[in-house]
Amino acid sequence: MSGIKDGIGGIPARSLHGDLRDLGLVAAGAIPGALLRWRLEGIGTAGVGGLRGLVAADFVANMVGCLLIGVVLAQANRRKRLMLWAGIGFCGSLTTFSSWMLQLARALLAGHGWAAGLVLLASLCGGLALVALGYTIGSSWITAASAKLPPPPAPTKGGPPPIGRRG
Repeated sequence: MSGIKDGIGGIPARSLHGDLRDLGLVAAGAIPGALLRWRLEGIGTAGVGGLRGLVAADFVANMVGCLLIGVVLAQANRRKRLMLWAGIGFCGSLTTFSSWMLQLARALLAGHGWAAGLVLLASLCGGLALVALGYTIGSSWITAASAKLPPPPAPTKGGPPPIGRRG
């Protein structure tokens, strides 16, 4: 029987400190992401007006979030904290599936079935394309950063002298 230190069911044990740190990173990213989405919806409602403005704001928020999550995804293997803060926190609250579905449902109920279908198709295709573009951008940043690293020192001929022997 495994104890708490060993984890349960093959899942590695986690510390409360680590979990709280991860939760803090997600929350720190979620707050500005949610505020940006809220601001975009305000701009959409004021600028375009009504349901069309909300749908447009949701579309913009989701497309920006898809591009950003692609960039983050390209770096996720190297930077777990970036994924927690920017990917799960910021992009997760900026691009909410429930808000997207709510706006599409409202459009359908208002008799705008074709418009809702177009937004659905554009969101899916555009979102996937922007994640791929973001991933390409993020990968190129990694490649560019790796190219700027100095090369490792060249080994000396014959290597270092053995320990205990002089010259």
